[in-house]
Amino acid sequence: MSERVAVRKTYKLFIGGKFPRSESGRSYLVQSSNVSLASRKDARDAVVAARAAVKGWAGATAYNRGQILYRAAEMLEGRREQFVALGIPGDEVDAAVDRWVWYAGWADKLAQVYGGANPVAGPYFNISAPEPTGVVAVVAPERPALLGLVSVIAPAIVTGNTVVVAASASEPLAAVTLAEVLATSDLPGGVVNILTGAITETAPTLAAHMDVNAIDLTGVTDASLATELEVKAAENLKRVLRPAPTDHDWSTDPGVTRMTALLETKTVWHPKGV
Repeated sequence: MSERVAVRKTYKLFIGGKFPRSESGRSYLVQSSNVSLASRKDARDAVVAARAAVKGWAGATAYNRGQILYRAAEMLEGRREQFVALGIPGDEVDAAVDRWVWYAGWADKLAQVYGGANPVAGPYFNISAPEPTGVVAVVAPERPALLGLVSVIAPAIVTGNTVVVAASASEPLAAVTLAEVLATSDLPGGVVNILTGAITETAPTLAAHMDVNAIDLTGVTDASLATELEVKAAENLKRVLRPAPTDHDWSTDPGVTRMTALLETKTVWHPKGV
C-alpha cells in the first residue's frame, strides 16, 4: 500500500466570517505553509464586512457578548495542542484562554462601572452610558503571537466594536488558527476580520479609510510608519491608540484601559415625573 500524501494547508484570510484567499492571488511561505498575502482591496473588503456587523454586534446584549467571548475561550482550550504544534508555548495558550475569560466577565459590568446617573441642578435625570466607537483597525503585536493578539482583539469587541486586524507578517499562523477558533464560537461574521501579510501595505489603507472609527497601533514598531498612520487617521478624526512600548509585558493584569479607550459616552437628559 502506497504512503498517502498529506493535505497541505493554505492559511487564508478571515473576512466576514469566511476564509477567502487574497483577491490578488498572492501568498508567502511561513514554516513551510502557504499564507495569503492580503492586498489593499482585501483591507477595504474587511472594513465593509466589519461595518455591516456593527449594528447587530453593538445591539446585542452585553450578557450575550460575554457568552460568546467565553465560548471562544472554551474552543481555544479544546485546540490547545494545535497551537502548541505551531510553536506557541503551552503557558501562552493557557494565558490566552484566561484572557478571553477575563474580558468575557467584563461584558455586563463595564456600563455599571463607567456609566451612571449624574447629579444636576434641575428636575431632570441625567444619565451617561458607554457606547462602542464602531469599526476599529488593529495592528497586532508580533510577539507574543497568540496572547498579544487576544489582548488587542478581546477588549475591542467585548464593548460592541468590530475589528479589522492586520496580523504580524512573521507570525501569521497563530492569527489564522485563532480565526478558525472564532469561526466556531458563535461569533457573528464580520465582528472580527483578520488580514495576514505586510502591515506596510494594509495598515495605511485602514488608517486612511473613511469608514474606520479608530485605529490601534499597538503592533507598529517603526516610528516613521506610526507617524504616517497617525497622519492618515487624522483625516476623519479617528481615535488613535499609540504603539505599545517594545518591552510591554502582555502577561500582566491588562486593566480596563483598552476597553475604555474604544468607548464613547452618551449622555441623556430626561424630565422627572411628578
